[in-house]
Amino acid sequence: MLFDPFKSHFLFLILSLSLCVSQTLALNSVPEPDASLTYLWPLPSEFTSGNRTLSVDPDLSLAVAGIGGNSAIVRAAFDRYRAIIFKHTSGISIFSRFTGRSSVYDISKLKIIVNSDNEELQLGVDESYTLFVSKNDGKSITGEATIEANTVYGALRGLETFSQLCSFDYGTKSVQVYKAPWYIRDKPRFAFRGLLLDTSRHYFPIDVIKQIIESMSYAKLNVFHWHIIDEEAFPLEVPAYPKLWKGSYTKWERYTVEDAYEIVNFAKVRGINVMAEIDVPGHAESWGTGYPNLWPSTSCREPLDVTKNFTFDVISGILTDMRKIFPFELFHLGGDEVNTDCWSTTPHVKQWLQDRNMTAKDAYKYFVLKAQEIAISKNWTPVNWEETFNTFAENLNPRTVVHNWLGAGVCPKAVAKGFKCIFSNQGFWYLDHLDVPWNEVYTAEPLEGINDSSKQELVLGGEVCMWGETADTSDVQQTIWPRAAAAAERMWSRRDAISTGNITLTALPRLHYFRCLLNRRGVQAAPVTNKYARGPPTGAGSCYEQ
Repeated sequence: MLFDPFKSHFLFLILSLSLCVSQTLALNSVPEPDASLTYLWPLPSEFTSGNRTLSVDPDLSLAVAGIGGNSAIVRAAFDRYRAIIFKHTSGISIFSRFTGRSSVYDISKLKIIVNSDNEELQLGVDESYTLFVSKNDGKSITGEATIEANTVYGALRGLETFSQLCSFDYGTKSVQVYKAPWYIRDKPRFAFRGLLLDTSRHYFPIDVIKQIIESMSYAKLNVFHWHIIDEEAFPLEVPAYPKLWKGSYTKWERYTVEDAYEIVNFAKVRGINVMAEIDVPGHAESWGTGYPNLWPSTSCREPLDVTKNFTFDVISGILTDMRKIFPFELFHLGGDEVNTDCWSTTPHVKQWLQDRNMTAKDAYKYFVLKAQEIAISKNWTPVNWEETFNTFAENLNPRTVVHNWLGAGVCPKAVAKGFKCIFSNQGFWYLDHLDVPWNEVYTAEPLEGINDSSKQELVLGGEVCMWGETADTSDVQQTIWPRAAAAAERMWSRRDAISTGNITLTALPRLHYFRCLLNRRGVQAAPVTNKYARGPPTGAGSCYEQ
């Protein structure tokens, strides 16, 4: 055979290039995911998996069954998730078109069975589901991929899990399901799994609020606590008292009634309730911009004036208008951080107190209880921050839900007295506390200190709180995520399944993975292991290691 210098030179170039690529990949390689872990977030209650890889048809079709299967909520959710799953591919690849070859896929249909046509969304709605994914071999009566749920909201949770099972393979340019067959039986640990957003300290446009609600659904959170109003701004339209939103920062930073309806409906079709809050009697200075008579005086602008019937007429008018917008059974009345000093120094309030032989502390109790009566008269269950319980627990309406925030030990005391409780210990679940690392968020336990099972049932769940003093549209998502996801798994998954072993090995790789999933879905989730939350990466590297 004759020596061909051109071929030899070409072969040398190929070998050299291959060696360089190999060395580069070795230098920049990221460890493969630990195959022993399950990369679903939050972790399902029960599941089994196999060792097969299945391909998913880009033209995945929907089949529905059950009396609730044909729901518009289910069909819209299928379309949303299909767009997420097939972000990289649609139909036959460009190369298959050139060659005329068509692919055969293992999964070409997703069947969703919903056993109820009741679409009311309230606290404790059944969110359980089963999900089965296997190759269609013509023998299985279950089908290729099947979600079964008792309600449409369980079906939504099943769709989220199915979407997380689907991964795009860049080598084959196809969507695949690894470790099949999958059998998952899942339900939430707590009925209330919330995220608070403060739209008073900074205004958030409607589209940003929707993005936050959408991202909540990815972590199976189910209550959007809308802290709409505070002392700084009153951005909500109230038809009964149209001057109230004069307390907004500007005329462009407001929410119309229609905006609020839109947010509630957007959340509902994602299985998320909206719990509104008006914080009284403190945190209410902005109310007086439109109605100065609500202030005890120009030098005492909060708490609201306890002496005037007008104050409670306004509260009643607000709640009447809001009841038309917010169907959720819980309504938050605040009641925290009430400094009553200026009540005692404002002449007409001081006289009112003396006439009734009341202290300022008594007046605080009077105000909270009167606001509770108004809310209950409109068929709402009142939620109040823990100061109300700490100050006059024996006087609170027994239907009151106590919202913990100041520290540990409040929920055990509340449930011991028969009250329901929501856990939001600020030491762990206040997202504006940027120095709280992911692992402390993850290990915070709503049932800590409560061993009696009958008392444990009174803990509705928990909530992470995104207070807005240092968060606006520019940084809110990276402040919420991924730490909110750590709390989300605590509230969804079985306690025993996520509370044993070394979480650096069992949870951290999975949280890295979920953070990257959020990024792929357009959510600006910050690196997991930042010293301070929402900070940028400290240098070059993979999403899966930051």
